[in-house]
Amino acid sequence: MEDCPVDPYQVDRKNREPKKTMQTPSDFDKLRQFLEMDRKVLRFYCVWDDRDVMFGQLRKFIVHYYLSDDTMEVREVRVINDGYDPFPCLIQRHRIPKDRYNIEPSFPLGAMEITDEEVKEYFSPIDFKIGKTLLIYNRRFLIYDVDNFTKAFYWKNFGMTDFTPVDVEVKKCDPPVMEIPPYNMHGSIEDSMQNLRKVVPEPPRKDYIKMLDQQGKILRYEAMLDSTRPGDRCRRFIISYRLSDDTINIYEPPIRNSGVVGGKFLEPTRVSKPNSPLDKPEYYGPQDFYIGAVVEIFKHRFVITNADYYVLKYLEKHCHQMSACTMQSLRDKFCGYEETDNRQLPVKGGPIKVKRSERLEDLPCLVEEVKSQLKKLAITSNNRKDRIFLGFDFGRNGCINRENLQDICLRHHLPIDNDIIDCLARQIGQDPDRITLEELREFLEDKP
Repeated sequence: MEDCPVDPYQVDRKNREPKKTMQTPSDFDKLRQFLEMDRKVLRFYCVWDDRDVMFGQLRKFIVHYYLSDDTMEVREVRVINDGYDPFPCLIQRHRIPKDRYNIEPSFPLGAMEITDEEVKEYFSPIDFKIGKTLLIYNRRFLIYDVDNFTKAFYWKNFGMTDFTPVDVEVKKCDPPVMEIPPYNMHGSIEDSMQNLRKVVPEPPRKDYIKMLDQQGKILRYEAMLDSTRPGDRCRRFIISYRLSDDTINIYEPPIRNSGVVGGKFLEPTRVSKPNSPLDKPEYYGPQDFYIGAVVEIFKHRFVITNADYYVLKYLEKHCHQMSACTMQSLRDKFCGYEETDNRQLPVKGGPIKVKRSERLEDLPCLVEEVKSQLKKLAITSNNRKDRIFLGFDFGRNGCINRENLQDICLRHHLPIDNDIIDCLARQIGQDPDRITLEELREFLEDKP
């Protein structure tokens, strides 16, 4: 009996059909991974060191690895006033390839996006470790620490026990010390320092309580220049120290034919001592002015030669604030003018305090005091002295008499006794009844 012939069609069909194979599915599939690893996230603390480029910094980030679907995200650690815009998410959550450029050369990157078929390997938990540097989209992130859940995960699944954090803190250098530029001699030191402390400078604060308490109190001193120039030896100055604001005013009485224009030498200004620091300047005070003291004011050296009697009285009231040297120098200066026998020191520029008595020896004292009161007019300009003379030269003949001199003393609240006026008239000019303007000027300016 012959065998049945083979059907070629059936043989070809049998060869074409795929062989049926059975593959056992994995115990850990994606659904089971999602159900077991949902809300379980590995947290890695990283730094991105970008200081090798211009304006780069060492910035901190947090890398989250989601175990439910093996996705990652990179979030920025926000720092107040760091200069960056608040974009906390640097890389959004998705699966990140280890090397997104490791693909076939024939793949059209310009027209198509990379899919899972082109990517050869993604980041996994085994790729993370403290001290390891990750290259994520050409950015180098150094892992320096992890949280407690991540430590427990790696100890349970990978047997890791070394979780020593890496010190990535940048040691800050000491801030630069602000150097105060040298004083340019324009304005006061307080105004110049306000330009350094604030962008919009404000006027320095004043002690208004002190200004109200010490209003009108002025200490006056007579000084001369400590100079090697012969022309400066005859120059005299009046230094006025204002107690209300601690400012110093210098006035130079004009002297005829001296070659120096007198007048205001220094506006009221607070003067600091030489070589005192600009941030904490040390200013001149009443304790620095005494007989024989050398005071340097803006490169000019003044020697104190005399002072008002009011200076001694003021310093005696505040002796606890003054040095013994200052007090002793003023006491030695006024030792011959102490109040004895109802007499007092003539105060230049102040009211008459000597009372007339019947004793003849009081006449020279009164004459000298009236003379000192009249000579205070030498501090002012010549125009004022000319106006005083012309105000009593009624005949415009260029001279005044003793009666006119008596009217001048009366107007300035000075004694007008006949013996006092006669002594003054004889000291002013040769003829008491014809006193010229030049003789009056020389008398007020203390010229022979």
